[in-house]
Amino acid sequence: MAGKRRRQRGRGRGTGESAQSQRNEEVRCSNHDATHKLILSPDGKLSEHWAKASGNCPNTRLVKELGNRVIVQIACGDQHAMALSRGGELFTWGQNTHGQLGVGSQTTLTPKPQLVERIKGIPLAQIAAGGAHSMCVSLSGAVFSWGKNSFGQLGLGDTKDRDCPTYVGALEHWKTVFISCGADHTAVLSKEGLVCTFGAGGSGQLGHNSTQNELLPRVVAELWGARVSHIACGRQYTLVYVRSLDKFYFFGSDDEGQLEDERKHNQLIPLPINSPVNTGKSCHSNDHCREKGASKKGIKIPAGVHQCFARCKEGNKNSYLNGIATLEDKEVDAWISNSKCYESIKRNIRLIFSSEACINGSFLDKRDKHFKTSKEVSGLDMSEVKRFYEKIRKNQRVYQEVQMEIRNLLESLSSSPISPISPENFRVYLILPFLLREKNEGSVLSLIVLAGAIMKLPPEGLQTLECLWSNLETSFFKELVILYQRASQEILFSFVQEFKATGPNRLFNLDPVETGPLQILQMLYQVNSRTGFGVHESIFHVHEVREIINISSFFNIIIALQKLSKYPCIFDRENKICLHITECRALAKVFTLRPFTGSPEPWNFCVRRQCLLQDIWENLKFASNQDFRKMLKVSFVDELGVDEGAVSQELFSVAARTLCQPSTITFCHFPSGLVWFPRQAPSCEDEDIFLLIGTLCGMALFNQRTVPFPFPRALYKKLLDLAPTLEDLEDLLPTVGWNLRRILNEESDSLDLDFTIMEGDSTDVVELKENGANIPVTKDNRKEYVDLYVNYKFNKSVQKPFEDFMQGFLRGCPARNWKMFSPEELQVLLQGHPTYDWHLLEKNVIYAEYTKSDQTIRNFWTVFHELPEEKKKMFLVFLSGSDRISGYGLEPFRFCIVDPQVENPDESSPYASTCRLALFLPRYRSKKILKKKLLYAIEHNEGFGRN
Repeated sequence: MAGKRRRQRGRGRGTGESAQSQRNEEVRCSNHDATHKLILSPDGKLSEHWAKASGNCPNTRLVKELGNRVIVQIACGDQHAMALSRGGELFTWGQNTHGQLGVGSQTTLTPKPQLVERIKGIPLAQIAAGGAHSMCVSLSGAVFSWGKNSFGQLGLGDTKDRDCPTYVGALEHWKTVFISCGADHTAVLSKEGLVCTFGAGGSGQLGHNSTQNELLPRVVAELWGARVSHIACGRQYTLVYVRSLDKFYFFGSDDEGQLEDERKHNQLIPLPINSPVNTGKSCHSNDHCREKGASKKGIKIPAGVHQCFARCKEGNKNSYLNGIATLEDKEVDAWISNSKCYESIKRNIRLIFSSEACINGSFLDKRDKHFKTSKEVSGLDMSEVKRFYEKIRKNQRVYQEVQMEIRNLLESLSSSPISPISPENFRVYLILPFLLREKNEGSVLSLIVLAGAIMKLPPEGLQTLECLWSNLETSFFKELVILYQRASQEILFSFVQEFKATGPNRLFNLDPVETGPLQILQMLYQVNSRTGFGVHESIFHVHEVREIINISSFFNIIIALQKLSKYPCIFDRENKICLHITECRALAKVFTLRPFTGSPEPWNFCVRRQCLLQDIWENLKFASNQDFRKMLKVSFVDELGVDEGAVSQELFSVAARTLCQPSTITFCHFPSGLVWFPRQAPSCEDEDIFLLIGTLCGMALFNQRTVPFPFPRALYKKLLDLAPTLEDLEDLLPTVGWNLRRILNEESDSLDLDFTIMEGDSTDVVELKENGANIPVTKDNRKEYVDLYVNYKFNKSVQKPFEDFMQGFLRGCPARNWKMFSPEELQVLLQGHPTYDWHLLEKNVIYAEYTKSDQTIRNFWTVFHELPEEKKKMFLVFLSGSDRISGYGLEPFRFCIVDPQVENPDESSPYASTCRLALFLPRYRSKKILKKKLLYAIEHNEGFGRN
């Protein structure tokens, strides 16, 4: 610190007041008239002393603005002061002309201590003050600086002043354990004993054999390998101590600019000096202490600095620093065993659990891994958190006290979210859930409040927390999911109970506080999906949503469902389908649970079978937006079928099958059997073709029908705003995908490729990036090449057709909750189930006027199982209007086989009621007749004019 003197205390290792100093610690401001100093008493009370009283102000006053806080560290600059409390709060006051107080630049003078809000929650290990700049270092070695920066003394790479604490990124993972400040320079000591300096270098005080300023931290090369144990700065010098050599090294200039011999004024590199003797008052670093000691080199070293360094020999390096309160095993054991006064235990619990900083400084990884704290590494030993929880559960009195203080802390976190300045700030959000594991109302309510506090974090803060979650061990991540799922379950259960007590008005209101755990659960689901934790999706489900869906459906009020649909992870597949159907019916004003309200007007959609596509397009082109909100009722001209679902299903199936015929040249066809968009519409006459196809697909989703276009899964990803991947290209173009995968795994540096692509069978060469023809694909850029290739095939090359398709899709399906489906689920809904278990189909059949053991039934299943796969699919079309089993069914697909009880069975053909999923099968005398009649029926199934 720049020109100040103080007595330092021994650093406390326990909680509470066990490590208090037995003597005063003094710090005096380094201004030349020495008008102001701070006095810290053994019990942590801080006083200010002025050399000259002015007006009604006494010479000395207790700093009452700090209240009952116990102060553990103090520091002074030229005209500002700093104080760190045992509860982890940093206060500053004094001049603020350069922003050295860290509280913004609204005022140039703050006579009373103010909390530095920006580093709230960071567990500080040490504070330091320069002439007009301030520094602090956390327990995990993160360094923050603010104030004057004319010479680069903040280590931020520029000379711009800062009015609030700023993270010194250049010192990340440096393992900083101590900082000292001169008037305009800074020295930093690492755990490994390395020293780096930055700031003003005009007097050689940086030790780089130069008088240049350094804007970024630079290692003092002359001290490399020396393993420095202590550092101190004067106004224009730096002093270090190497315990292994028992030597002191000095570089820079004495503060008064006077030398005892004719040596040059500035010492540019560290040179050893004699250890001080007969020292005066102790201080950390000083410009105005009486000069009683001198080295043989003739450079005058202030006596206080000598004595301060002499004390380093008595113990571990930097052991004189007293720190903030953190949890220690011995102290916790004393709590549990009641070996201490309970009032003292309560004070200690309150001190630690009322402070984010103290919690964040506890449970640190003992292997020094916490020095690597980043957005990916929390620095916590989560097993220690769980061990602490198990310990305090053994003493209910202590447990309840901890829970009470956590509840109080959560109120503070909710009203004043922490700053995202450092990942260390986010440890509290990892720790607290594991201290709220008890299955009781209090713990659940606390989790709900905690979730609300988390959701008030800024976006960059939430991103950091997601990164930390993604790097938890799987067991801890899974437990975190279970905790927030339990809180979400409680919220939705209470929601239902309140509805039962207050009525439908509750369906209009879902308080933001109530959605906190749901939001957290959805974030955890996304982390689980990205990182492959493997936590099964069923653990995220909250089954109470089904009752809310049923209630909303009955009252035709979907506001609550629209809010819940933002958290798709809480819905299983069946509940998603129920919610989608409920929304569609609400938009169509269909009250399925209240049939007495009457049926709304359907959209009567009349088409001719022989002109099917032409009639569909005509209907869509002249439809109003309101028509798409109606339930579809399809009729084929000159056919008797009444649309109870099967007629409209046939329309979608036949339309998709017709459009996918190669002769229509609507889509590009691939050997994989899939289709994809062309680079442009096939002809000018069909320029709206993909708008119409998209509309048709949207209508199918709105009316719960399948429309079996053989699209790859990439389409459904694009509908959901998800980026297709190489795996999707392997699905569409297996050979191309295999070759791209081979490129990624190729060991050779020369791949004989450039950033171009040959378009289909044409000779068109397309550049994947600007000047791509002149950029070779190498081992270093091959991932970019593959990504651009995939992006071109799925996005860039089909931009216009897909945009038209998407526009039509949104028009055809005015419901919006379908976006909660995963790509796989959406694909099954629109295409139907692609695979079949025919034996399960047999198992689920219901018989009317038949029994399972009847000969006709045995013959039927023998014939059916002998049919080729294609004929079995044709049977499905005959039975249900589609060769796919619907993805909307909440129950297993089942149909009924009925004996029509005709007089001459062998003369009759089987027929189906597609609306009832019933097969009318006459009692044929032989298997041969049954097979002949069945094959004829399924091969001539189109049309609903049969009886």
